[in-house]
Amino acid sequence: MTNTKQPKKTAGDSLPGDPNARDLVAQMVRVDQAGEYGAKRIYEGQLAVLSGTDAEPVLREMLDQELGHLDRFNQELADRHIRPTALQPLWHIAGFALGASTALLGRDAAMACTVAIEEVIDEHYAVQAAALGDDETELRDTIEEFRADEQHHREVGLAEGAENAPAYPLLTGAIKTGSRLAIWLSTRF
Repeated sequence: MTNTKQPKKTAGDSLPGDPNARDLVAQMVRVDQAGEYGAKRIYEGQLAVLSGTDAEPVLREMLDQELGHLDRFNQELADRHIRPTALQPLWHIAGFALGASTALLGRDAAMACTVAIEEVIDEHYAVQAAALGDDETELRDTIEEFRADEQHHREVGLAEGAENAPAYPLLTGAIKTGSRLAIWLSTRF
């Protein structure tokens, strides 16, 4: 019987036209910093609308974790001399707008936003962690730690009523598509 299982692709594997290992890691750190910045802005937008409600404590707790993630990736950018995404001003506005608009639809829609974002980030971090070689164990461990936090945020969002949001499948589908596009753009710009 022939073994058809493909070998694990690592940051050191490449084909012509692929980024080298250093550039691949730079793309990862750039997009992760942008994502954590976007998450910060989403929660700030939600809190601008839902501050003073029963949603505030859970939103503040998730924001605090995202701020810790952002600090870590800001440090990675500085330590590795990686430029942030050129699209950060766009994510500043878009993140806040997404957070505020979902919060204006109500607490459940704000939680649906969290669920959608975190499902995409979970997938994204899983791919990154699998791609990193043994020379990047510290970064891989950070990504896995943050992935667990994001999975927890998803579970909190579900427990807090995300699936009760109006047009939940449509809302989360649109947010997931936008999140995947933001990841793709931030990796490249």
